Amino acid sequence: MNHTPDLKAAAIKGGVATDQRHDSAHKHVSGTAVYIDDMPEPAGTLHGCLGLADIAHGTITAMDLSAVRVAPGVVAVLTGADVPGENDISPTGRHDEPILTDTLVQFHGQPIFAVIAETREAARRACRLAKVEYDALPFVTDIGALDPLNDKLVTPPLTLKRGDAADAIAAAPRRVSGRMRIGGQDHFYLEGHIALAIPGEDQDVTVYSSTQHPSEVQHMVSHALGVPSHAVTVEIRRMGGGFGGKETQSNQFAAIAAIAAKKLNRAVKIRPDRDDDMTATGKRHDFLVDYEVGFDDEGNILGVDLVYAARCGFSSDLSGPVTDRALFHCDNAYFWPAVKAVSAPLYTNTVSNTAFRGFGGPQGMIGAERVIDEVAFAVGKDPLEIRKLNFYGPNGDKNGDRNVTPYHQTVEDNIVHRIVAELEESADYARRRRQIAAFNANSRFIKRGLALTPVKFGISFTATHYNQAGALVHVYTDGSVHLNHGGTEMGQGLYVKVAQVVAEEFQIDIDQVKITATTTGKVPNTSATAASSGSDLNGMAAQNAARQIKDRLVDFAADKFQVAADQIVFLPNRVRIGNQEIAFADLVKMAYFARIQLSAAGFYKTPKIHWDRDKGEGHPFYYFAYGASCSEVSVDTLTGEYVVERTDILHETGRSLNRAIDLGQIEGGFIQGMGWLTTEELWWDDKGRLRTHAPSTYKIPLASDRPKIFNVTLADWPEAFEPTIHRSKAVGEPPFMLGMSVFHALSDAVASVADHRICPRLDAPATPERVLMAMERLKGEVAGVSKR
Repeated sequence: MNHTPDLKAAAIKGGVATDQRHDSAHKHVSGTAVYIDDMPEPAGTLHGCLGLADIAHGTITAMDLSAVRVAPGVVAVLTGADVPGENDISPTGRHDEPILTDTLVQFHGQPIFAVIAETREAARRACRLAKVEYDALPFVTDIGALDPLNDKLVTPPLTLKRGDAADAIAAAPRRVSGRMRIGGQDHFYLEGHIALAIPGEDQDVTVYSSTQHPSEVQHMVSHALGVPSHAVTVEIRRMGGGFGGKETQSNQFAAIAAIAAKKLNRAVKIRPDRDDDMTATGKRHDFLVDYEVGFDDEGNILGVDLVYAARCGFSSDLSGPVTDRALFHCDNAYFWPAVKAVSAPLYTNTVSNTAFRGFGGPQGMIGAERVIDEVAFAVGKDPLEIRKLNFYGPNGDKNGDRNVTPYHQTVEDNIVHRIVAELEESADYARRRRQIAAFNANSRFIKRGLALTPVKFGISFTATHYNQAGALVHVYTDGSVHLNHGGTEMGQGLYVKVAQVVAEEFQIDIDQVKITATTTGKVPNTSATAASSGSDLNGMAAQNAARQIKDRLVDFAADKFQVAADQIVFLPNRVRIGNQEIAFADLVKMAYFARIQLSAAGFYKTPKIHWDRDKGEGHPFYYFAYGASCSEVSVDTLTGEYVVERTDILHETGRSLNRAIDLGQIEGGFIQGMGWLTTEELWWDDKGRLRTHAPSTYKIPLASDRPKIFNVTLADWPEAFEPTIHRSKAVGEPPFMLGMSVFHALSDAVASVADHRICPRLDAPATPERVLMAMERLKGEVAGVSKR
């Protein structure tokens, strides 16, 4: 694997812009990293298991739990009637998601009761003894059977408009319309959902929850218990994967564990098995994209009309903002001169879908890339040529007329032209394109495909109020530092990055900065660790706290040593005060004896952003992150099976806080994105049951599925356009969309069986079966044309 060269060594061990390993990497590989299920259980800990509905839609007419209650080891059985506060965990306040439903079942696998027993095995066995009778109702699982503009929605739709798309399309020399199906995706964490609730005095309860949003879990548990938020403390040190699925889906397990713990006055832990976890928790939204595009003979796109319909499930969850963000990325890196885009968050009798890395953005982008493909095949050009032709204006020229998005934000930091040009050259795209054409002409059964796709991804929560963060920094008298902030660690390296920021501020080695678990008891009212904003927000908040303490130390030193403040300089592990130097720890101790406060709460809110949803206009993103990937595949035309031969990636992260961490995020994001678009398929049967609910039936990419040649490079020339933390850029979600190059390389290989005369219209995921059927369809179309 080819990586960019190492950076020069920094003056301190572990400041920003140095390659630091993940703070828990050695613990991950040695098995010593402590997750919630590894924590010693308090004496008398009970275990919970959820009883799940076995119909897709209907009313519960009778529920006999008598056998469950007397089963060996069972201590209690909870239903919706046992919720002391509000029986709802809707994150948007729409009151449409009960903790335990006891009347209306809206999807197969919906929790209807919970068993609390002495052991996890006893709870699981007892669940099977329940006798539940239903009055079944009609159900729908497939959005293909629904009308996006007229059927039931779980939340209000969004419309983005700029110009008159209908007129532009009608007046265009050429027009194409079609539909694309985009599949969902399960988060498939290494660590599934889990919660451990420990009752305290009075109303108090402490919940250890595998969550990306401790403050939301705190609020949901307090509402469920009917107590103030101050009575609930939520803590999480690390998760074994999050990917957005632990932004809201942790609420249910935490609430049930807390209700049982307070009711029984014993600690309660709930860890569902993989099948129940996959059945009862939300996933990435499936989409159907209807598109119509008008363009000229050169391939210049003149107008686009898009409808993004999503399978949202039975409740709103985060479907509103997810489908909004899909529209925010319906342009990807392309300027649509006239555009209309409409979302349709459709109600279905399936588990309520939720956040997943990219948060609707990937679905928006893959729809944009289908539009590009349609135009390219219609005019007979390489899709890369059409991509470059329709990019936003170079460098985001404020005086240009090709830099305004469908939501009316001006793109001011556009570097996609250079990113793509550099990757096109380094990946040797033109020569390989010729080689592949020659190979395919002489290969009967194996066909190769090549594609280069760009990424432009907006960074910020589209819910403006989430763009804030807090941090708490203590400096102890020996010079060591205690750091806490509202971000959560799910393997992405956030903790070490924020620690690097603090080490840089004080100019101390990173091993002097103690990373501590995220807890609502230290930093309140935090936002979810999501939207790729963890480092941006929490890094800035921690920097703010550290600078408050530094300013106090400077003021103290200036007064004590009678020097000007500008004569005090923090150097590696020491401080220069006038013409003398003292150790950082010695200055801190002096300040303590002088009664200088050595603790600070930091805060940060993202500037410049605003959004008017009713108008569909605003400045929802602080900046954009850019990247591009080029992939080559080989496809067996007899089976549809394929291999990724090579992938080249060029991705920019601004002035990276930690290149080693960022490279890992890019590689992992690409593989996960590739899995979404190729092998990971969700399938419901005719009874509304999810059948792909275990590793045996749901295929994530394996190590053997990675590209045979995998070149990942960070663009080292750009810095963030806006004053982000040390001019770095987000790297959590943007790399996920780099996986589009594999999907389009497969499409290119499929198109070769018809001499690239017909757009393959390949749906996602492009499983071997789907690839094979697409090739056979194209062969049939070619044969039909020949006969005529």
